[in-house]
Amino acid sequence: MSRGRAVSPNLALNELVARSGRGDRPLVHLGFGEARLPVLASLRARLAAGARHHGYGPVAGSPAARAAVAGYFTRRGIPTTPGQIVVGPGSKPLLMALHLAVPGDVVLPVPCWNSYPAQADMAGRQVIGVPIPAEYGGVPDPLALRDRIRAARVAGHDPRILILTLPDNPTGTFAPREAVRSVCGVAEEEDLLVVSDEIYRDTVHDPAHRLFSPAEVIPERTIVTTGLSKSLAIGGWRIGAARFPEGPRGRRVRDTVVAVASDVWSSLAGPMQEVAEYAFGDPPEIRRRLRDSARLHGAVAREVHALMVRAGALCRPPTGAFYVYPDLEPLRPRLARRGVTDSDTLRRHLFDRYGLVVLAGHHLGDHPEALRFKAATSMLYGETEEEQEEALSAADPLRLPHISGILTRIEESFADLNPAHDERTG
Repeated sequence: MSRGRAVSPNLALNELVARSGRGDRPLVHLGFGEARLPVLASLRARLAAGARHHGYGPVAGSPAARAAVAGYFTRRGIPTTPGQIVVGPGSKPLLMALHLAVPGDVVLPVPCWNSYPAQADMAGRQVIGVPIPAEYGGVPDPLALRDRIRAARVAGHDPRILILTLPDNPTGTFAPREAVRSVCGVAEEEDLLVVSDEIYRDTVHDPAHRLFSPAEVIPERTIVTTGLSKSLAIGGWRIGAARFPEGPRGRRVRDTVVAVASDVWSSLAGPMQEVAEYAFGDPPEIRRRLRDSARLHGAVAREVHALMVRAGALCRPPTGAFYVYPDLEPLRPRLARRGVTDSDTLRRHLFDRYGLVVLAGHHLGDHPEALRFKAATSMLYGETEEEQEEALSAADPLRLPHISGILTRIEESFADLNPAHDERTG
């Protein structure tokens, strides 16, 4: 799963779309996991107010910011003290610091977010991939996990870290409680440190469905990472946080991460610490935005899932985040006649013929010959802030013309891939 040094494929794709311009037929951008939503006015106000903090702050974060993050986790069923928290410029640098702080190789679910194997590779770690089940992603198949770990050790590798994603990027699902328990049981038996990436925690579509964290099962060996990029659509502000276990092991890893941070990013920018203190405090306006955003993400992701299934694709029903991960294997014979034989040629075909931009599955550790890709549905909410605000507040966002029109275009494109489409249209 490792790759040579290159710009992260999702970021490279996003920049390519930006350079391509609109043209006569605008591209449908499904290739980048950004929530295209306006920034809350209260967040902008906090950012402006934080401009007075122009000096270096504590490496681990200000006491107020760390206390806010600790309260955030505690309210979500994971009791936490400020001393267990480190804040940084996004969860991605914190994850990289963990690779530098903890020795050994890395176990990953397959497919997974493309930065996981890239970071492991940069840290000189071997990646051990374990397939995900057919029902959900982000967590490897519990039955295969133990076998892969033991086989890796026989081969001379040293698996020490297991990274899980709840909810998952790229499948837009989250693992059920029993699966999380089973995987945690294996991690405990095999003495693995678990890193639970929960940056999409607040994007679970159904408020009645509570996310179950590994930190609730094996708190002494689970590190949880999070951030505000996805839930509050401020990816460019780069605000992340990590929660470390109590006890000697957790303190040892935390202290090493802080040491890495001191030589890499020094501290989270002062204005961003002001934003973190406010947003992680869960005031009413933040809770409303989280609720409205999750409802919108769910409505659009479910519709994109439905239209792809109607076209003949296999696809897990999305339950969190804003992704779907369709498998076009049932359409392989027709696609082969068009020269589409793997995930890369599928990506090119969708781009060239329909103007659809997706991230090919092989960039996510999937088998290159599989006809799978990630589609991010969060870019479909409108081009202007007015359209995006309308989508957030609409009782049925699918009926809005600027959303229904683009969904129709996606549906027509995928219907053209279905052999039955030729029979209907003669």
